[in-house]
Amino acid sequence: MARAVATPALSDTPLAAGLYVVATPIGNLRDITLRALDVLAQADLVLAEDTRVTGKLLHAYGISAKLERHDEHAAERARPKAMAALAAGQRVALVSDAGTPLISDPGYRLVREAAAAGHAVIPIPGASALLAGLSAGGLPTDRFLFVGFPPAKSAARRTFLTEFAGVRATLVFFEGGSRLAESLADMAAVLGDREAVVCRELTKLYETFYRGPLSVLAADPKLDAPKGEIVILVGPGRETEATAADADTALADALTRLKPADAAGEVAKALGLPRRDLYRRALELKDQAKGEGR
Repeated sequence: MARAVATPALSDTPLAAGLYVVATPIGNLRDITLRALDVLAQADLVLAEDTRVTGKLLHAYGISAKLERHDEHAAERARPKAMAALAAGQRVALVSDAGTPLISDPGYRLVREAAAAGHAVIPIPGASALLAGLSAGGLPTDRFLFVGFPPAKSAARRTFLTEFAGVRATLVFFEGGSRLAESLADMAAVLGDREAVVCRELTKLYETFYRGPLSVLAADPKLDAPKGEIVILVGPGRETEATAADADTALADALTRLKPADAAGEVAKALGLPRRDLYRRALELKDQAKGEGR
């Protein structure tokens, strides 16, 4: 049973009707927000991925609430009840087992249906394994793509990974400990031996970050089926220098729309090549086109 913690004074401001998408802790119970506690304490109905898990959280903060199961199996049955509650002007809270709902968790259809029916949908932000991993991982965060869970079988996983091989961003995956080593090996084979970070047990007692090339992490015995929840961050691949053929193709397209100077500027920005050289080549291509047109 979760140990009860001191409950801060809850707000006495009445909670408006609507669907509240409430983030809950991913490990450390003290990562709950005061606003989330206010919502959970006043909600007429709390939709929970697992009522036992959410029940322990509510008990820890001395909150009593009407709980309804809402996971991938029960969602079709729970959604009409939730919509009826919203139509009656009630306050409905949606939570997952841990973290922010809808991030690799059920709830998308309910949010879409509630919004389409004109009900207020209010986000109550908080803990997220995705953002926690990115914030402490040490890989580029100016651009990232959340990929979620890769397929369980290696062949399907490799096919899946090829979709992201050319993405110029840090990739973020969720994975189970039992498949971690195999997934890391497949990532190295498909994406290249990129820098990566394995984030284990975020916010929990044994929180650990493992950093290194994908091939090294895949061979690390400490990452062979570890227990706990896993976030994998994979850094962007190295950029390959554009070839002369790439430049000619891009310039030929740009010259159909722009003057040579402007075409050179556009391609220089896109391919990272010297504008002066591209301008000379643009003039050559334009002259060639005129000659072929005679």
